[in-house]
Amino acid sequence: MDFKHTPVLFAECMDALKIREGGTYVDGTLGGGGHAAGIAERIGPAGTLIGIDRDQDALDAAEKRLKPYPCRKILVKSTYAEIKKILEEQDIPGIDGALLDIGVSSFQLDNPDRGFSYMQDAPLDMRMDRSETFSARDVVNSYSRDQLADIIRRYGEERWAGRIASFIVDKRKEGPIETTGQLTEIIKAAIPASARREGPHPAKRTFQAIRIEVNGELDQLLQSCKDYCDVLLPGGRLCIITFHSLEDRIVKEAFAKRLDPCTCPKDLPVCVCGKRADVKKVTGRPVTASREEQESNPRARSAKMRAIEKLTQSE
Repeated sequence: MDFKHTPVLFAECMDALKIREGGTYVDGTLGGGGHAAGIAERIGPAGTLIGIDRDQDALDAAEKRLKPYPCRKILVKSTYAEIKKILEEQDIPGIDGALLDIGVSSFQLDNPDRGFSYMQDAPLDMRMDRSETFSARDVVNSYSRDQLADIIRRYGEERWAGRIASFIVDKRKEGPIETTGQLTEIIKAAIPASARREGPHPAKRTFQAIRIEVNGELDQLLQSCKDYCDVLLPGGRLCIITFHSLEDRIVKEAFAKRLDPCTCPKDLPVCVCGKRADVKKVTGRPVTASREEQESNPRARSAKMRAIEKLTQSE
């Protein structure tokens, strides 16, 4: 299966990154290389592009897509959260910009072998890195009822989390739950018919929750908001695209903390902790897709992009 992925908010990201020729930029969620190709085109032959992905299929596809661009290309099989380690290994002291497009790629969703989608029957998997051993099958078949309810409620924001968890535990007494189709039917049975008539697919939130748990996505995002700001050179920019409220909240709060790091009690008339912001806002409200993009690419409908810039010494 070809690795096809339509990059969301492409023009908006290119503008927000303020890419300069000859700079060093990171695409921490390389995917099929759509955003990376835009960066590579703009940095020119003197620039450096660092592409990171956990999925070897993505790296292979991106390598082909990026071949025409003459810039220096460093493609790394890793999670984007390892940015400090990656830069240290490459002897790169800092970067001029970075883009993170959080979540599952179109290729992973559309490829039934990967087990991400509730729309196709496939083995329960959901690993972004297939060299890892822990999968959705382990979560569904080994977590307790309370553990399942907790992750479905926290990561899926699913109001029927407890009921879904109970149905999963009851069903697996008959034998292991092996496929996405089995899990989808269990979720449908757990959610009352009246609640299934409106809103998204009844399995959407639970599948999202299990995927986040399998891949440790939110913990990585939280750490990365800090680490990428740390490695930005003065004037460098970080853009993060999220696709649901949990991710966006993490980015919003992490950026807010960086913009106002003061730890003094609020009733103190002046700051005495001495902590000063080293970044400034690029975006106020999150940037969302145009109506035209949402119509041509439905997966852009929930996308939100926030951007931040490292201050220069004169600011």
